[in-house]
Amino acid sequence: MKYEEIEKIVKETLSEKRYNHSVGVAKRAVELAKIYGEDEEKAKMIGIVHDIAKQMPKEEALLYAKENGIVFDEIEEKEPSLWHSKLGADIAKKKFGFTEEMAQAILYHTTGNVNMKIMDKIIYLADKTEEGRNYIDLELARNISNRDIDEGVLYVAKVAIEYSLKKNSLIHPDTIYLINQLIEEKENKK
Repeated sequence: MKYEEIEKIVKETLSEKRYNHSVGVAKRAVELAKIYGEDEEKAKMIGIVHDIAKQMPKEEALLYAKENGIVFDEIEEKEPSLWHSKLGADIAKKKFGFTEEMAQAILYHTTGNVNMKIMDKIIYLADKTEEGRNYIDLELARNISNRDIDEGVLYVAKVAIEYSLKKNSLIHPDTIYLINQLIEEKENKK
């Protein structure tokens, strides 16, 4: 499926605000892909689709999960805001023909994961550093992300935890494991 067709479906599926965010993520993903020598078109496609399931009503989301064998872990069950990553990855494969690799970037874009590959990190960072974000020091986050992808992921993950704590939301262990991994890798490079 071509980008223009996918973007049209995303625009019809999401609110204007969420669609604009997705366009911003696609744009930022292209910027990061260019910096890190990754496929810009693939990054753009993943970026536009990453939140395709974000506004799915709860009952519809639960039904989709049940019908498609998607299982939520203990934290996800208590935090429905995390569901869209798993649902979106599945929709991307089935509706848009995304590869496993592309779907994985959607799967990991919210919490991060210790198994992240470069494209996963690009989408994670693009989601958190697109120009419409206001909960983070955007200029600092973008500068770090443009200079060192792992440092960018580490910085953004720490900010995400702080943000979750302020909102009194549960923190997914994948984010904590990711932070620990990045800190250990950084220490081992010294």
